[in-house]
Amino acid sequence: MSRLPFYIVDVFAEEKYAGNQLAVFRRAGALSSAAMQRLANEMHYSETTFIVSEEPHGGGYDVRIFTPSAEIPFAGHPTLGTAHIIRHEILHQPSNTIVLNLPIGQIPVTFAAGGGDHDQYWMQQQEPTAGQTFTADTLAPVLGLSPSEIDTRCPIEEVSTGLPHIVVPLRNLAALKRAKINQDFLFSLIKSTWAKSILVFCAETYSQQPGVSVRVFADYYGVPEDPATGSGNGCLAAYLVRHRYFGADTIDVRSEQGYEINRPSLLWLQATEKAGTIAVAVGGKAITVAKGEFL
Repeated sequence: MSRLPFYIVDVFAEEKYAGNQLAVFRRAGALSSAAMQRLANEMHYSETTFIVSEEPHGGGYDVRIFTPSAEIPFAGHPTLGTAHIIRHEILHQPSNTIVLNLPIGQIPVTFAAGGGDHDQYWMQQQEPTAGQTFTADTLAPVLGLSPSEIDTRCPIEEVSTGLPHIVVPLRNLAALKRAKINQDFLFSLIKSTWAKSILVFCAETYSQQPGVSVRVFADYYGVPEDPATGSGNGCLAAYLVRHRYFGADTIDVRSEQGYEINRPSLLWLQATEKAGTIAVAVGGKAITVAKGEFL
């Protein structure tokens, strides 16, 4: 294998090495799927991305995303982190929009310049799809909570904007902090579900600023708790609008994640429903923290 340049990118972090890191490989067109999988396992981040071509095809850059165990069709922080590398390491010039060609389709990423490490990236996610709903009695044992700690004003529901999650509304921050996955109950449940990850949220925040607090459990993918989940928060944005959680058909919400595992992350969620269609965007920072070559 020839030398492959790679970068470590920190996405959604409120402070350095806090958010969700990933490795981004360039010049990966000659790699087989098996080689990409081996590298993703060796890097052992929750996701590793591979830029297959440094020239756009059909208006976008071909990119593949792998967890340590499998290729996945979409994930949020790898999409933003890879667009960041394309912008700074391949284009070397201003660009308002970078499009990634992913297995689920094209995902456009835009940015709002804030200067240096303060640039805000936004990805437009696919139109959301809703799946089955669940009772509080079904999910409470999975989360180690009592059914009364689940907010039943809105349903527990599978939602996807590219990667499905089971979205569970909780009553308060105390319940969110207490949530702890029972793996026996979890793996029994997800045998028959479309979504394999669970997102819990409440409308109280650690910082006491207006917004939501989020935790995402992805044991199925080998990630007991994710510090910052762009795909999951996209599902949540669609859910908040679909069920008028804040009483409106449009939202612009701060989302805090990763506090329970000491990796505080900040995401911004925007969603609007118009004529029965929900448009979703998730934003946050992306910073290159290291670079090197894989021999």
